[in-house]
Amino acid sequence: MEHGKRDFWRGFRSGVPIIVGYVPIALAFGVLAKTGGIPLWGAALFSGVVFAGASQFMALALLGGGAGTGEIVLATFLVNFRHFLMSASLASRLPALKGYLRPLLAFGVTDEVFSLASLREEPPSAAEVLGLEAAAYSSWVGGTLLGFLLGEFLGETRRASLGIAIYAMFVGLLVPAVRRLPLRGAVAVLAGGFHLGLGGLPGISPSAARVGGMVLAALVGSLGVRKEENT
Repeated sequence: MEHGKRDFWRGFRSGVPIIVGYVPIALAFGVLAKTGGIPLWGAALFSGVVFAGASQFMALALLGGGAGTGEIVLATFLVNFRHFLMSASLASRLPALKGYLRPLLAFGVTDEVFSLASLREEPPSAAEVLGLEAAAYSSWVGGTLLGFLLGEFLGETRRASLGIAIYAMFVGLLVPAVRRLPLRGAVAVLAGGFHLGLGGLPGISPSAARVGGMVLAALVGSLGVRKEENT
């Protein structure tokens, strides 16, 4: 038990860089959620249950555009699909992981958590990963609530200006991937082209065009990206 506690707090301390990165973005999300008319309890559930920054910002944009529930769920699923692969990879490094801990640790996997846990030479313990995820989760949910409350003291112009955080989040996800695998940049441009093309068709809503662009670009680009990764 004592060994597990030490591992947990060691993992939590190693998550300090994640806390530093998450809090400002979570603050922006909380303010934008308030601006979008979401109540405090809704913003808390948003971050507490979804716990995926890119998907949450995208969902806010879709909600603001009048998207339906099905479109939002599908778009969120597509953006978060990479978490299946990250969770499977991390689970392979924890062969002694107890069954009841698997869903808990899988829920807490984010890009940053996965990176820190995977870059270690020695496989981390389950308690250490749990501590790392606790640092990420508490800073994201806490930052969301703080941002929502701070939104009370920001003027309408300042709240609206935080909308740039949506684009900054996606640029932050895209640029590192493009630097490592340039073809992914072409896939991103392809997704934008599909989105614009579908949006020009009669009877296609902007949110449906966005989801359709994601699906089509993923289908077209998957083979090329796979080849690039193997070279």
